[in-house]
Amino acid sequence: MAKNLSIDIETYSSVDLTKSGLYKYVQSSDFEILLFAYSFDDEPVEVVDLTQKGRTLPQRVLWALQDPNVKKTAFNAAFEWYCINKFFVSPLEQWECTMVHAYYAGYAGGLGLVAEAMGMPPDKKKDTAGKALIKLFCCPNGKKTKKHPYDRVLPKHEPEKWQLFIEYCRQDVVVEKAIKEKLGKYPLPEQEQRYWIMDQAINSGGVGTAMPLIDGALYIKDAVEQELKENIRAITGTDNPNSDDQVKAWIFETAGIEVKSLEKKVVEDVLDAVSAFPEVVTVLNLRKQLKKSSLAKYATLKDGTCADGRFRGMLQFYGAKTGRWAGRAVQPQNLPRNYMATLDTARELVMQKNVEGLKMIYGNVQDTASQLIRTAFVPVEGCIFAVADYSAIEARVIAWLAGENWKLDVFRTHGKIYEASASAMFGVPLEKITKGNPEYELRAKGKVAELALGYQGSDGALIQMGALKMGLEEEELPDIVRRWRASNPRIKDLWWKLDRAAVQCVKYGTPQYLQKGLVLSRDQEYLFITLPSGRQLFYLHPGILPNRWGDDAISYEGRGASKKWVTLETYGGKLTENVVQAIARDCLAEAMYKLHCAGYKICFHVHDEVILEIPQNDPVYNLDNAIKIMCEPPAWAPDLPLNADGFTSDYYKKD
Repeated sequence: MAKNLSIDIETYSSVDLTKSGLYKYVQSSDFEILLFAYSFDDEPVEVVDLTQKGRTLPQRVLWALQDPNVKKTAFNAAFEWYCINKFFVSPLEQWECTMVHAYYAGYAGGLGLVAEAMGMPPDKKKDTAGKALIKLFCCPNGKKTKKHPYDRVLPKHEPEKWQLFIEYCRQDVVVEKAIKEKLGKYPLPEQEQRYWIMDQAINSGGVGTAMPLIDGALYIKDAVEQELKENIRAITGTDNPNSDDQVKAWIFETAGIEVKSLEKKVVEDVLDAVSAFPEVVTVLNLRKQLKKSSLAKYATLKDGTCADGRFRGMLQFYGAKTGRWAGRAVQPQNLPRNYMATLDTARELVMQKNVEGLKMIYGNVQDTASQLIRTAFVPVEGCIFAVADYSAIEARVIAWLAGENWKLDVFRTHGKIYEASASAMFGVPLEKITKGNPEYELRAKGKVAELALGYQGSDGALIQMGALKMGLEEEELPDIVRRWRASNPRIKDLWWKLDRAAVQCVKYGTPQYLQKGLVLSRDQEYLFITLPSGRQLFYLHPGILPNRWGDDAISYEGRGASKKWVTLETYGGKLTENVVQAIARDCLAEAMYKLHCAGYKICFHVHDEVILEIPQNDPVYNLDNAIKIMCEPPAWAPDLPLNADGFTSDYYKKD
């Protein structure tokens, strides 16, 4: 009897998958499965063409979809599972995701990129012609031509290309099976599989959206952008204020300065160069407002909100190397913060589309609308949001992992880590670092040091964390680094321990055992770091290269900033960051799983924060009980001092 069923499907919907997301795409009334490719165990891949009249899935497949003894797999199984369950029955608990398995094992990207990174032979590589075929058969025919004058291209219109599409679908299963086979000796832990199932419940459940607010914000966005364009035209005389070329030509005519680029990252330098020309400064500032991209998230929310008023699919399980979730669609990790004290008033004005009222009260209309993006997420009627997040979890984890006992004492008592850090760095009694005392100015130094220096950062890390904007002088920074490292000797020691252990392990293959159950080991493919939870971090094809100082440095293969597969370098501080963030992620995942099993409705989560939809005034499902669950230390870290805080609200916001 078969034990595994590998699946790939090709589908059609008039809803744009990239703009509106999986859930709205599938919920469209014209959604259909075109091709269903499958393979049982080691059998050849079969493709069922469901566009043929009267064609359906073989009975063997229908039974297997429901059989708990048959494991269903796909690359990005969330897609296949949700699509298939519109027409058939296949419980999520019976599915496994080969993409998640690949991400766990240190790979990244889509099916083709993973296969390429694995060095698959030609017959096991993804068919690169697929994108054009998907656009042809899986999407509405937006650009009608003499050859294709219809709303949708059907198999009968392009029979030869349809046969190619069938083979493309077949090949995807071949590749998925090859990837799965290669990953076989590195199984996904059972706990991670349970977390993935929970993640699908969170993503498919979604969160409510305030459509009147979204519509009002989009109206205001268009009105303000039109006004900005008119103002730029009035000053420059250009036809298209969005055109970099036209504006650069105008700057040259006006100021005699040749500007090579007006990209966001260089505009500040351009502003300095043209500071003697007020009208040019005005135009560049107007264009900065015009280019403000955060308001585009309102359009994403509108496009992706389903018929029941909920937005789904914001999170990618195991989207980061450490196992943390990555944002998708509206990117909840990158939502603008809110600073206004009068959110209710601002929301009401936006819903009224009252541009003049917003100008009168708040001045900058775009910034106001931007701050309200979080508040577009709302609970269902009769419920409120309980927003709970861990307090300084990375600082707690690194202190626990390194054995920095004075910090652990702070976290187990008053919790004033910035004041305590300043006290340790500058030898000032803690009680003197309070508002009203001259010593209180040291708190800022303690804060920026804690935020910037935990992972072997130096002056540059302090600057990146905003030290200069906080009023610190650049000459002060080396002293802050020295003092912080001197007061955190065990954290500093952890960097070097991890660095030495990794080099020893990669060079000689001998396992290295560190504190709190950390183990570094390797085989022919990987360097592994086993975490206290038992989960492993994977570093593919590790090696030793000389760093810029000529010392041994660890290298491995991964996806670089360009999203290409490259050789990367790491070091003790970076490994510490990976490990600490991975442990913090395991704490969050376990807490969410406890909340999920306890019956809490998790709408989404951001970094170390969980957004729950709870009934109003419920004696069981309330904020206090949720925080108690989050503060329970994991069994693998019983002495880790976790703490969480939170608030309730009628809409999502930053407290």
